[in-house]
Amino acid sequence: MLIKRLSQNRGLVVNVKSETLPMLKYLEERGIVLKDLIDAALELFVPHPGVETREKAAEILREEFFDALSDVNVSCLEVACFRAEEDAKAGLVPGLTKERFTGRPGLVADELLGMTIANYIAGAKGIFEFIRFDQAKPGILKKLGPIINDAVGGLIAGVSSNMYTRATIETSKQRKQ
Repeated sequence: MLIKRLSQNRGLVVNVKSETLPMLKYLEERGIVLKDLIDAALELFVPHPGVETREKAAEILREEFFDALSDVNVSCLEVACFRAEEDAKAGLVPGLTKERFTGRPGLVADELLGMTIANYIAGAKGIFEFIRFDQAKPGILKKLGPIINDAVGGLIAGVSSNMYTRATIETSKQRKQ
């Protein structure tokens, strides 16, 4: 898949293939494309200084997704969650019955994993954003399984939080000039 990427240093449009972002390719192989991630983030978008329109938000989100999906630690966390869901579905997680996995009384590990991903990407602000995404389950999140929706939700929340932070910083810099 060919994706246009803005270079942060020069503002130039550069074509990027998903093959150059192995985590994006991993997600695509599982039916989750960049557009799904951006669309889910935009469902909860609230205009802020520096990111007043959905178009501007989509532009910044795209950049932030490229940054997050380029991080090997994000990749490790995401893949671990996908594997955990596969094992849970197959009944391979000790003590986790299929009924408990699907009904989830008392299962909070999935939320903790999502929060960890959001926190890794964006710090405490990411956790706040994760709670919003976990409760609303916008877009692709409502179509994913119980662990994967929180893993992908953590990714989207961290990136969304960084979008707002980045816009705020850029607006602040412009005001000082």
